[in-house]
Amino acid sequence: MVQEGDLLAVFNSSHRVMKAEDTLRALRLTVLLIPAPRQLQTDCGLALRFRGDIRGQIMEILERGRLLPAFVSEYREGVFITIWADETRNTHII
Repeated sequence: MVQEGDLLAVFNSSHRVMKAEDTLRALRLTVLLIPAPRQLQTDCGLALRFRGDIRGQIMEILERGRLLPAFVSEYREGVFITIWADETRNTHII
């Protein structure tokens, strides 16, 4: 389901992740709503999967829509590495 180099945007609520998915798909960006892997501690249990080459575009759109995720992780060599976190929230990433 998650391949090497994939990015996962993890949100704090199901409503936000589904709204983000709708917003990005309306702009014809390739994103996929998936169950969040157990390795990632999430409040809603869902994540948006997308390719790294569209990360900047996705993050810009989500910021404009006030839909930034709690954090974004990249899947590398079998582990998830957090590459971005919303510092304005009290998100605890372990």
